[in-house]
Amino acid sequence: MTDTDPDPMNDASHPAPLPGGKPRRPVLMGLIIFLLIAIPAGYIVISAQQSRRGSASSRAEAAATGLTNAFPTKVQQRTYDVPVPIGSTPVYYYETNSWKTSSLFVQFRTNDWGLDRYLKAVGTSTAALKKGVRTISPEQAAKVGWDFRVDWPWAGTVNPKKAPQPTQRIMVSYDEPGHPVVYTVSTITF
Repeated sequence: MTDTDPDPMNDASHPAPLPGGKPRRPVLMGLIIFLLIAIPAGYIVISAQQSRRGSASSRAEAAATGLTNAFPTKVQQRTYDVPVPIGSTPVYYYETNSWKTSSLFVQFRTNDWGLDRYLKAVGTSTAALKKGVRTISPEQAAKVGWDFRVDWPWAGTVNPKKAPQPTQRIMVSYDEPGHPVVYTVSTITF
């Protein structure tokens, strides 16, 4: 190498080395900084959109003032200990919440086998049902439009449990033999 030959280390076409000996790459650094900002911002935008959609459905459910024609969610069924038997139809439910109590109102038509399985699952039996006994109060029934004053063959039972376990008030209508309608108010007291 002569004095007139260009020095490859000082050539302006190559990036200047960092003190540690590595060349600078401004484009790569810019891309990394952009990604570090853009990716979290994208997640925030997606989360906000999902939250907005979820809150709209939650508001619609909360605004409902009567029974909803659907199965309660699995979480609701477990929380309130109301395992609606598969094959029950139609199924309706309504949930209320306050600072001291939360209640799940459930109505469904099943068969004799489904009724037996349901009562065993909540911790009682068909033998506990008392004919002519109305265990759901008129105030509770009025919340969802139930009318137990009609002259149907009713039977009812209360399945009390120690808090925070839910207590179920169950009434059964035998208006159609072999296909009872079950009405349950399951209440959790805090």
